[in-house]
Amino acid sequence: MRAMQLSKQKTPLQKVDLHQPVPNCHQVLLRVHACAVCRTDLHVLDGELKDPKLPLIPGHQIIGTIVERGKHARHFNEGDRVGVPWLGWTCGECHFCRSGRENLCEEARFTGYQIDGGFAEWAAADERFCFAIPPGFADLQAAPLLCAGLVGYRALRMTGDAERIGFFGFGASAHILIQVARYQGREVYAITRPGDVRAQQFACQLGAVWAGDPGQFDSDALEAAIIFAPVGDLVPAALGMVEKGGSVVCAGIHMSDIPTFPYSLLWGERIIRSVANSTRKDGEEFLSLAPLVPVQTEVQPFPLESANEALTSIREGRVQGAAVLSICPSM
Repeated sequence: MRAMQLSKQKTPLQKVDLHQPVPNCHQVLLRVHACAVCRTDLHVLDGELKDPKLPLIPGHQIIGTIVERGKHARHFNEGDRVGVPWLGWTCGECHFCRSGRENLCEEARFTGYQIDGGFAEWAAADERFCFAIPPGFADLQAAPLLCAGLVGYRALRMTGDAERIGFFGFGASAHILIQVARYQGREVYAITRPGDVRAQQFACQLGAVWAGDPGQFDSDALEAAIIFAPVGDLVPAALGMVEKGGSVVCAGIHMSDIPTFPYSLLWGERIIRSVANSTRKDGEEFLSLAPLVPVQTEVQPFPLESANEALTSIREGRVQGAAVLSICPSM
């Protein structure tokens, strides 16, 4: 099978020809139709997420059709279209798993990190961590829902019932979550990189009530903020924009160091919290909600062999919406 493989961190992916994976007893074998490209893939490639399985096939926003099932895999049928997210396996026995917090499992394994992912024509995945994909979403448009959507949805939930929310960074996740937030009757303020007029215009097109640079927002009127960009400097900036009792949610799996800041920014019962992955419950809730909004993902397709180009485009902020690899389109 054709695949794009990482042999060493901090080096480009290589085009390889590999044997088709064989599913174990709990896995299903997927014919991969599409796989969205995520900033987390960059963190793996750049060595910011340590000790990946090597060699590794990245990609954790997989859309594919089941063509074979392991002997204990009975939840889905052959021919079903499913999605595979970042969280690919948990122990099911630790206190995190037993208390509904499987996203914090110490033994968890992740797709495109410790488990080969979707930058390939075929992929094997534990069926317990696969999701049925709503029929109204085409393959390319469905793929970003599996991480940008799921993790973003968990971050949005962490803001409680806040009505005025700042989104720091307006990429794949934010362009999905603004649609959900508006559906829920919330106001979104988009804070982008200085001078990123394109992202600001995109945010306004999707219903942001305000979009601009951090320095242009001089109010502390937000009830919550979600930081999608992996930039630690944004944490004190966001704290300065939320009112007393407000929360700042860090949605990325990796972030640069947070600088010291005066206690006055945190005082007033403001909260800083992180989002770690997502649970299967998050996935089921979000994928039930997405067709009701309805979420419309904007995607920039790339062929499988152009995975490095897609990653570079994300790194340089040249993708509006989400980058998606088109691999084996469904008929």
